[in-house]
Amino acid sequence: MSEPSGAAASGLTRGADTPTVLFVGGLGRSGSTVLELILAQSPDVCAVGEVVHLWERALRGDERCGCGQRFTACDFWRQVGEHAFGGWSNVDADEVLALKARVDRTRYVPRLARRRLPAEELAPIRRYADFYTRIYRAATAVTGAGVVVDSSKHASLAFALRWAEDLDLRVLHMVRDSRAVAYSWAKQVRRPEVVDAEAYMPTFSPLTVSALWVAQNAAFHLLAARAPVSRLRYEDFTADPRGTVARVRRFAGLPDTDEALRVLDDPSPTPHTAHSIAGNPLRFSDGPIRVRRDEAWRTALPRKSRAVVSAATLPLRLRYGYLGLRNKQENP
Repeated sequence: MSEPSGAAASGLTRGADTPTVLFVGGLGRSGSTVLELILAQSPDVCAVGEVVHLWERALRGDERCGCGQRFTACDFWRQVGEHAFGGWSNVDADEVLALKARVDRTRYVPRLARRRLPAEELAPIRRYADFYTRIYRAATAVTGAGVVVDSSKHASLAFALRWAEDLDLRVLHMVRDSRAVAYSWAKQVRRPEVVDAEAYMPTFSPLTVSALWVAQNAAFHLLAARAPVSRLRYEDFTADPRGTVARVRRFAGLPDTDEALRVLDDPSPTPHTAHSIAGNPLRFSDGPIRVRRDEAWRTALPRKSRAVVSAATLPLRLRYGYLGLRNKQENP
């Protein structure tokens, strides 16, 4: 795990009730769900999953929370809604999604990365970010946690959040070998959070995954000049889970405690529930949390697909140490 880099560019004074958010970014299938679940086993952490999908999948679709209950039946999210907005009925999902389309897209990252923005451009960004800040603040109030983990992944959302008026944003940039990610996104994975229909996560071609992998990871390099960012390789996490979790907690401003790491030494058969929105189906597992490196791609990824991904992602693969140096660590 690299040392954090970057600094907040807004120059805002933080209030006493400013929520601290550990935003887990990168392209999906990079190990963020298992890390989030491990962090959530400690009472000073509240993991809420991929909040970027709350508006469509929870408010509109009433999908299942990581606790197994539908969003509308989950007491945690009911309390969060009451605290943040006076109830979810006061949130106009159409407005939030319209703002999302206006400011939260990868193609808007260059604009969001500027040092300054004119008032007419900044206003909708801050309006959009305020919906998230309210949820984070409410989650800390409801649980008493010191840090909220949002594993939304999208770089554009992280860029939007760095303009928030009262938010302590810390970004954990997770990366995984692009060939492993391509193999994972080619598999058909059912979405158990969808109750009334059989739904599956999207699948992507090797070339599409390569483009997404490069775009997302490159964006987080750019963000490091504007906000605190620390990079973590999936391969380093799986090689040293305990050391990784300890370093992530320190980056998030949390103390070193044996209790927070105990789940790695003696996994509980009934782990603490994370009230997560969207994400990997692993969050619905009721067994012990175990960290194991998945390298099935090395033998299962077709030769042609491997060649396409290897060539298309070569510069960043080289930077991250994916040319034979599996455990290499590097600074951003």
